Amino acid sequence: MIRVGFGVTVLARCLESGGVDGIGSYTRELMKRFVDAEDVNLVPMSYGASLPPMNEIAHETLQCGRFARFAAISALSGLSFPGTARMGKKIDLMHATDHLIPNLGKLPVVATLMDAIPLSHPEWVTMKLRAVKNALWRRSAHWATHVITISEYSKQEIEKHFGVPAGKISVIPLGVDERWFRPIVMGTMHQTLRRYSVPDKYLLFLGTLQPRKNIARVIEAYRMLPQGIRNEVPLVIVGRAGWQCDEIVEALAAGKYGPSVLWLKHVPDQDLLALMKGAVALVFPSLHEGFGLPVLEAFAAGTPVITSNTTSLPEVAGDAALLVDPFDASSISAAMLCLLEHPELASILREKGYVRARAHSWDRTAAMTKDVYRRVLGRP
Repeated sequence: MIRVGFGVTVLARCLESGGVDGIGSYTRELMKRFVDAEDVNLVPMSYGASLPPMNEIAHETLQCGRFARFAAISALSGLSFPGTARMGKKIDLMHATDHLIPNLGKLPVVATLMDAIPLSHPEWVTMKLRAVKNALWRRSAHWATHVITISEYSKQEIEKHFGVPAGKISVIPLGVDERWFRPIVMGTMHQTLRRYSVPDKYLLFLGTLQPRKNIARVIEAYRMLPQGIRNEVPLVIVGRAGWQCDEIVEALAAGKYGPSVLWLKHVPDQDLLALMKGAVALVFPSLHEGFGLPVLEAFAAGTPVITSNTTSLPEVAGDAALLVDPFDASSISAAMLCLLEHPELASILREKGYVRARAHSWDRTAAMTKDVYRRVLGRP
């Protein structure tokens, strides 16, 4: 039995605010598989103020004080976080799932780093004291005994920008939630589409509106399509307004791109599956991804995908998607037109995508994670 201190700070904050992000989903999916496991005993741990009750957490959460304060003191003094000795009596190792990596001295720490985007592209991140926080994040990565990341691309980025040796990094791909594979009754799907005033044929963009997601170029590419096609096949945009996108948000809100560009903003999970399954294609030419889970979710839903030929996305998509230059609107537009005019290609991509999605399960992610725990502890 391995006693694992399991970081749940970000998950708890997400649940309190009413929406679970990528890190929160990762934490929750692993927790579901570990909480009743015979070979793992979870001790959920959080840094910060008292947290709301969480159905995902079957045990009492261990409160550990304020992370930022402890990390700053540790970085300056070299001392372990307060309470480390007491913690060592309750756990065999700590898994920092949410980028909050503590200095626990000789107590092993496994840290999951999804990507290095705040370090590789600080211009895409909006936060106070960005340089200080990035420096502290880089320092904290070296407090980890071992690092888990989610793609070979992210491994290279972490090695480069954090200075973590490759031998201390394991790549464990993310899984796909089973809900994306579930069939949906056609009548239910049509009802959902009608509720959002979406026709039966449309292209879908999914993601927070921010520079990295490349929404401006997606709209530009879509507007390159012939007018007749745009009249029949709208571009449906699903995603909250993020940062550095004020001009696009104002244009979308004012309808400046015309009636064929529909911005639905946030869509609840129960409606998102219908919107994904009903789309002609998911258009996801992101400029940078540590993994790109929406690509696999579209594959599972049976939706063809247009995505980028850069960063981690070719690694995740394989030959099951149309890969485009995300910096070239004409490349994105040509891929849109190709799928609209060649349904036989769309069928081939659906079949390949389904197979690829089935190869990525959360059970596999959890099993590989437990292997890392055992290696770090020197257990067979």
